[in-house]
Amino acid sequence: MARIAYDSPAAMAYEATRHLTDDGLADWRKAITRHLGPRPGMRLLDLGSGTGSWAQAFTTWYEGIDVFAVDPSEAMRARSVYQPVIPGDAAHIPLDDDSVDAVWISTVIHHVPDLAAAAHELRRVLRPGAPLLIRSAFAGRHQAITLFRYFPEAVRVLDTYPSVVDVETAFATSGFHTVACEQVPQTTAASLYEAATTLRREAHTLLHLISDDDYAAGLARLRRAARTDTGPVIDALDLLVLR
Repeated sequence: MARIAYDSPAAMAYEATRHLTDDGLADWRKAITRHLGPRPGMRLLDLGSGTGSWAQAFTTWYEGIDVFAVDPSEAMRARSVYQPVIPGDAAHIPLDDDSVDAVWISTVIHHVPDLAAAAHELRRVLRPGAPLLIRSAFAGRHQAITLFRYFPEAVRVLDTYPSVVDVETAFATSGFHTVACEQVPQTTAASLYEAATTLRREAHTLLHLISDDDYAAGLARLRRAARTDTGPVIDALDLLVLR
């Protein structure tokens, strides 16, 4: 079960504010390409595909790649910019054994209630030696994410997420080993003002799970800072690659 309800308001907020531009994702494209080794005919699973921004990006970036988008939320599937999206989750992936050449999981791993069960299921659908790419904010690794400067209370929520070691340990039970763990920068917004004016609490699990008072205080901090800080918002999330 997800930590928050991915209902229609959340799906609308996610679609409106969490789709980054190709320019903003330039470093992610380089990192993904390096670890993915894309080729025509490759079959990639986007697990927890949400409103489809990554599935759409992959089909734009890589000619001839087949993307299978899977998400448990009916609201997310309905608003996805990539279609079709298949109902399913990390414990119940509606694909055949040894049927995909890679798996992409973006900002989803903290919603998975049983990491070992997910590892077993992912091992089932992945072909031998195929990569699993996990993009996430992991517990204890908040320093490069702008959000936490203005919402420090959200660090406590992040620290309830799986750590890199937690994921590595759980996935090792199904024979996965770590290939790489690296921070990848992205341009999250053109300016702090843009970030402040477009922020939607419904689109961020971390902000959902702090108190209303803490959210209001953080939003006030963000808006004050946006008056003088005019540079782009550069964040870095982790990319954990397993095989």
